Amino acid sequence: MPYLTSTPSGTASTGLSAGLGIPGYAHPLVAPLEWGELTRPGTPLHWVVLNVSDGPGNRPDPLCLEAAGRLRNAGVRVLGHLDVTHGARPFGEIVADAHRHLDWYQVDGYLLDRCPTERGALPGISRTVLTLRALLGGIVLGHGTHPHPGYAESADQLVTFSGPWSDYRWSQVAEWTADHPPERFCHFVHGVPRVHLDEALRVARWQGAATIYFTDRTDRGGRADPWATLPGYWDDIVSLVGTGVSE
Repeated sequence: MPYLTSTPSGTASTGLSAGLGIPGYAHPLVAPLEWGELTRPGTPLHWVVLNVSDGPGNRPDPLCLEAAGRLRNAGVRVLGHLDVTHGARPFGEIVADAHRHLDWYQVDGYLLDRCPTERGALPGISRTVLTLRALLGGIVLGHGTHPHPGYAESADQLVTFSGPWSDYRWSQVAEWTADHPPERFCHFVHGVPRVHLDEALRVARWQGAATIYFTDRTDRGGRADPWATLPGYWDDIVSLVGTGVSE
């Protein structure tokens, strides 16, 4: 799906269109460095998630609007965060948040976080995706693990892994993913030590995921958001992904 994985102008390309998908940094007020780094020329970004407050928030946030505007001006796609609560959240609430993201921040698409994985929830997610596509293209389903293969028919990308390096390094890819190109899959991995960064990139390539985000930050046993700040090796991962070292 080239809409989400095409390489920005001026960025080195790999055969898999490898690039970074940013799960969503902390608010720009507390993470100005993180948001500033995303507009550095040559950063191999596929997209960045904007999550104001578990979604678009209750009112427009001028700092988030400014951050999203800088990204768009730099040619970076911004995805609005939508929490679907494993399929339990009402359809109307999701669509209302999608409209707020678009009206307030002019997003380019959506990440549906905490997306269900089972076959029974597929019709509801398909309906939601069809409705969102009437607003915008660019839909990422944030399962965090391999879902029923039918979900691949709805979205541009699926997040098929989200978790710690201790699980990722021994993980196995679902056989059905071989029927789709790597541009359809995304992996988020936290707790990756710098010494294992090259190995993690090879795992992503072997498993066929073209969009990745690795960080040495951890979730501290579920007490912290590992995606809120830059990884300590940000310059290294930008260089490795941008030059296609993972191949």
